[in-house]
Amino acid sequence: MRHLFAVLAASTLIPAAAIAQDAPTSATGKEALGLLTRGIAFKTVQGEGQVPAYAAYLKQQLVSAGFADGDVTFVPIGETGYLTARIAGRDRKAKPTVVLGHMDVVAADAKDWTRDPFTPVVEDGYVFGRGSLDNKANVSLVVATLMKLKREKWVPKRDLVLVLTGDEETEMKTTQAAANAFANAGLVLNADAGGGALGEDGKPIAYGLQAAEKVYGDWHLTVTDPGGHSSRPGPRNAIAVLANAVVRIANYRFPPQQNEITKASLAGTAAATPGELGAAMKAFAANPADTAAADILSADKRYVGQVRTTCVPTMFNGGHAPNALPQRAMANINCRIFPGTPRAEIEKKLVELVADPTIKVTFRDNGTIEAGASPLDPKVVGAVKAVVAKRAPGTPVLPMQEAGATDSMHFRAKGIPSFGVGGVFMKPGEIFAHGLNERVPVATIDPGVVWWEELLKTLG
Repeated sequence: MRHLFAVLAASTLIPAAAIAQDAPTSATGKEALGLLTRGIAFKTVQGEGQVPAYAAYLKQQLVSAGFADGDVTFVPIGETGYLTARIAGRDRKAKPTVVLGHMDVVAADAKDWTRDPFTPVVEDGYVFGRGSLDNKANVSLVVATLMKLKREKWVPKRDLVLVLTGDEETEMKTTQAAANAFANAGLVLNADAGGGALGEDGKPIAYGLQAAEKVYGDWHLTVTDPGGHSSRPGPRNAIAVLANAVVRIANYRFPPQQNEITKASLAGTAAATPGELGAAMKAFAANPADTAAADILSADKRYVGQVRTTCVPTMFNGGHAPNALPQRAMANINCRIFPGTPRAEIEKKLVELVADPTIKVTFRDNGTIEAGASPLDPKVVGAVKAVVAKRAPGTPVLPMQEAGATDSMHFRAKGIPSFGVGGVFMKPGEIFAHGLNERVPVATIDPGVVWWEELLKTLG
């Protein structure tokens, strides 16, 4: 391990000119930047086996800041695992607070990127690299902050436990294990969700406090047929039968829904949104039965995930030869389900829309779980508002529902209040998580470590 760290240290050094141009000025910010650039170089993609090495590096840093070796542990699970670090609180009987994040990243093909995705580059005010935003930026901010607090001998009221999972982007087995291990937690602060939005002028316009997320679900639709010679077609063709069913699903709109999170989010956003869209936000927040307003919101990709369940075809495969009738055709239907709606109810609707008993509808389990929204905790909302007011006075805090999926679902499913409270502020148009040339602004690092310190102290 020591040799591995030495090699990575040499290979991840950033040119001094680049650092001088965009470097944080605080000691903790500089430490966070170092953690981030080192962290990007660990190729923590599924199948690469690098999560344990990255976790060992983070443990090394935490221990160097004063954490006892026994207070920082790594639990291996297959090729990956999860890391925990604990700061003991004054009241050891109180339910601990978990600060949650993930060490793994999605795959990236170097030939498609402007820069190698696993070679960190600080350039033009950004840190480039796979995972620079999702989720190694906030992981680095949190770790650097905990290192500072440990050096200062800060003691929270209750135990504070850092939990970094190793397969959030894939099977979430480490998340399930961590949620079981910390089922006694009283609160989860998720570093992989929430955050501040900047306008084109670089000024903060809103902070999103994530308190709910859609439930993920994949279903396979499969049609089989004896097939035959393409010159002798019959009344039934597997691809055509499946295509018609997929079109019916694609054209269907699920009924609009609302919870306290989406209501507050849309009501808060409406005032700053001009025209028909803003009017629709206001109308739908006031009346979730307003289908006309829901349809206007659904026509905008930014808000379709806030008003209803969505099911869309994402993959299609059929046939085995260009001159033969297809013997098999398969389509994947990906659903993002409004919290509180059972998957069984969605599957029932898909079967109804397919309207053909010869089409097999099969749920594909990927480790995600059904979980409702976290009720808005006044203490958490108040703490976030107080910290936002220090960082960006006058910036509204808006509860938000994630259209995607995060580790929080496994804690919410156990009834543990979980909130996305990331410390990164950036322009929405510059968010390339999971995409090409992923990056995070260097300018968010200094205020980001202050964000985490203020939030943990306010709540702790």
